[in-house]
Amino acid sequence: MSSSSRRRAAVVFIFITILLDMLALGMVIPVLPELVRSFRGGDTALAARTFGWFNTTWALMQFLASPIGGALSDRFGRRPVVLLSNFGLGFDYLLMAVAPTLGWLFVGRVISGITSASVPTAYAYIADVTPADKRAKAFGLIGAAFGAGFVLGPALGGLLGQVGPRLPFWVAGAFSLLNAMYGLFVLPESLPPERRSPFAWRRAHPVGALGFLRRHARLPWFAGMDFLYKLAHASLPSVFVLYAGYRYGWGARAVGYTLAAVGVSFAIVQGGLVGPVVARIGERRAVMMALLGGAAGFAVYGFAATGGRFLIGVPIMALWGFYGPAAQSLMTQQVDATEQGQLQGALSSLTGVANVISPYLFSSIFAAALTTWRSWHQPGAPFLLASLLLLAALTLGAKASAGIPAAARLAAK
Repeated sequence: MSSSSRRRAAVVFIFITILLDMLALGMVIPVLPELVRSFRGGDTALAARTFGWFNTTWALMQFLASPIGGALSDRFGRRPVVLLSNFGLGFDYLLMAVAPTLGWLFVGRVISGITSASVPTAYAYIADVTPADKRAKAFGLIGAAFGAGFVLGPALGGLLGQVGPRLPFWVAGAFSLLNAMYGLFVLPESLPPERRSPFAWRRAHPVGALGFLRRHARLPWFAGMDFLYKLAHASLPSVFVLYAGYRYGWGARAVGYTLAAVGVSFAIVQGGLVGPVVARIGERRAVMMALLGGAAGFAVYGFAATGGRFLIGVPIMALWGFYGPAAQSLMTQQVDATEQGQLQGALSSLTGVANVISPYLFSSIFAAALTTWRSWHQPGAPFLLASLLLLAALTLGAKASAGIPAAARLAAK
């Protein structure tokens, strides 16, 4: 098999890995709150508080584990980290499927946060096997896998959950274990021994991982941009269901269809448009266009007085789909081949911080907009804040990419 064929096969496997990981993650979304509620005697308020701790702990585990996984992949290679994560996720979902108490379910959620931190290693794998000028397209395919998994996962989980609240966990575990077995025979190592770097705890813990960003001139600005992007992104899952129900009277079906439309539009952009568009205008301009599109889309969401006006924002927001692949391509070009895992681990730690902050931040703003500020009464305040965050990210992105050619064909250092 030629090197290009091996590279394509490896990218396909990583695509499948991300797709199945997101599919499994999405499958448990509709049933995990109900399972928690069943352990809380049917008390919805108590279950909501408990579930909030579950989500915060999951994000905290990602924050702690992501840089360790990235540093381990720089030392021992990407393949063992990705495969161990797949096996770990598989057994963890099976543990949650049989959890006899809320404590065991919580342990499963902790393990899930640790083992799902392999996503940065998957991104580092793509950076290893893809030339710099083709990374945006490859990252776009991975982004499409994220979108497809989040669209299909909750739908499948809802169907399986009608049979039983634990069935989605069994199916998610089976998917992850089958994917791990497939990878044992298909996935080659992407990082040869001569390009590996020693493991050091000072680089593997979150503070050290973030310190790694400061050692590269442009990365602090890029990282700040990425953090604001991820914080804004979290506004939708934080308040959208409550917002749509309050302002538009939408039920579960309308909310599900709208989220599916958002996911499909992102998958179309990332899976089909990123490659040709970035090849034409370059990563830098694609990032700027994406952040502007996202800011405009959130502004439409926030000011939309009717459900129909809200839907106008969906195709505008789809431009946001160019951000992830183009920004990843730019950032991976700023570090050496031996540091890709550390980079992805540091970025994933920032994601963990955003995921810890965002639920409280946006839900509190939404609640305040409905009560404290009744003279203003702007239910869309969380989305308007997200729009402002993306404009701030645009400013940091312009600073980070100043001097980078529009085509951004930079070789790694």
